[in-house]
Amino acid sequence: MDSATHVVMGIAVGGLAALDPVVSGDPAMTQAVMVGAIVGSQAPDFDTVLKLRNNAVYIRNHRGATHSIPFWFIWPTVLTLLLMMLMPVPDPWHLWMWTFFAVFLHVYVDIFNAYGTKAFAPIYNKWLALGVINIFDPFIFIAHITAIIFWRFGTPPGWTFLVLYIIVIFYYLWRIHAQRQIHRQMLSAHPEATHILTSPTFRWSRWHIVVRTARKMYVAEANRRGIRYFETYPFEPIPDDRVINAARNDDNLKAFLSFSPAYRWEVSIEKHGYSVKFVDLRYRSKGYYPFVAIVRLDEDLNVLSSYTGWIYNTNTLRRKLTYA
Repeated sequence: MDSATHVVMGIAVGGLAALDPVVSGDPAMTQAVMVGAIVGSQAPDFDTVLKLRNNAVYIRNHRGATHSIPFWFIWPTVLTLLLMMLMPVPDPWHLWMWTFFAVFLHVYVDIFNAYGTKAFAPIYNKWLALGVINIFDPFIFIAHITAIIFWRFGTPPGWTFLVLYIIVIFYYLWRIHAQRQIHRQMLSAHPEATHILTSPTFRWSRWHIVVRTARKMYVAEANRRGIRYFETYPFEPIPDDRVINAARNDDNLKAFLSFSPAYRWEVSIEKHGYSVKFVDLRYRSKGYYPFVAIVRLDEDLNVLSSYTGWIYNTNTLRRKLTYA
């Protein structure tokens, strides 16, 4: 989820903690748990600082180690110890438990979007990306804001946020059901499919879809009117080509390939030598694929510049490659 949603989720966890008599019976505990829940709801995304290095490091590591099983326990432990040094904490164990819940909830909801996370590493090191909830879901965000407003005007926080999460759980179940219907529909049309990748949008009825078979890849969209196909590409493993092989040694392209399960590539001859471009097929927007990796090489196959990330116009891409 996005940072704003994680913030309101942290506030909701802090309010939900009012159901715990140890927390609600002591103002110092109430304050400590609220701080722990809000910071804990953000903690797994502290790896965003990797953007200061470059996009390749960020893409390869974001939602990786900081979301993994060891960090489910490391974050609440570190935050509990820090809060004990900064404010009165009458019961560290209950503070740790509610901070743990905030951390775990952050990791858990991240599994449901199309980006995913390595939530069960090191036991299971693959990315989990269920593609059920958009990275920013208006319903989830507005529901939390509404509950916070109710709390502000006097409703009991514990029960208010308990009702909120019951509603959110049913919302998730409904979205899972809607996605499974799309999967069944696409599998019926393509029984030979090896992968059916869905990316939800802001509109509940619209889904981006990539279907991969042993021979082809289909880029489509599901909406109320049915399935609309945009492009069909042959599915081919990345060829053993000297230009592409040289580009694959670049960190930006390595990061892209570690993240994307459905892509196309092209090699073009340029004045400087060659350009190798990969595009992720999952994020088609207005006829364009904005998530890309570009590697520029000279005639001797030395990397001149490269970039991976979101690009929405040619001028931005040119600027990124110029200063890479």
